[in-house]
Amino acid sequence: MERLIVPRPNHLRRNLIILTVVFLVVGSGWFAGFDFVQIFRNFIKGGRLLRRMFLPPAWSYAPKVVTPLIETLRMALVGTFWGALTALPVAVFAANNFIRNPYVNKPLRFILNIFRTIPAMVLASLFVAVFGTGPFSGVLALSVFTFGLISKLTYESIEAIDYGQVEALMSLGATKVNVLRYAILPQILPQFMSYTMYGFEVNVRAAAVLGYVGAGGIGQTFEHNLAWREFDKVGVIIVISFFVVLVIDLVSSRIRRSLV
Repeated sequence: MERLIVPRPNHLRRNLIILTVVFLVVGSGWFAGFDFVQIFRNFIKGGRLLRRMFLPPAWSYAPKVVTPLIETLRMALVGTFWGALTALPVAVFAANNFIRNPYVNKPLRFILNIFRTIPAMVLASLFVAVFGTGPFSGVLALSVFTFGLISKLTYESIEAIDYGQVEALMSLGATKVNVLRYAILPQILPQFMSYTMYGFEVNVRAAAVLGYVGAGGIGQTFEHNLAWREFDKVGVIIVISFFVVLVIDLVSSRIRRSLV
């Protein structure tokens, strides 16, 4: 009976990948000035700050948080609505299985890539400089941010549809409009609504910090109290915002699971 010889695996490639990843992480931390020693040194200072914020928070300030918090939710809602509304038609033309024209698809995708790479905070700063401080600039920033996010997800969903329905309609002489209405939209609408709900979740969190650049909402109230070192009021804002965002995320997640 011949002896079975199993060749030893060559771990050189795996070890090189591990070493490369470790080198990149350590090098990036060193370049960014990340210091574990400094973190441990500031634990006492951080604990003192947390005690001033949460032991106990200034609950009497809670009624004054309601109005800017509602403004933040309105900004997120309106920004999500307009962003999703403009994203759907653009996504249709960006999908290469509906409009088979690279002179249309590629420029649109390039523009969407640009929109998607700009953070909401940068957009808010730009619109505040143009339109002034207030929630209107925040709504515009969230609309553009949502447009870039949802349009990409939607055109990828269009490209992943069951194309058999499209071919069946085209064999019967259906027009592009009919194909879009009866074959494409019914397949992607549940996913599109799910993406919209996800965009709303993201925008609620993003809108909460746009006030730092003057775009209104709870972020502006947070920045004001933080600047005046009123940490007990800052703690109230954090606690209320946390629970509101948590509830919205839970409800939105349930709705998105029922849609897809």
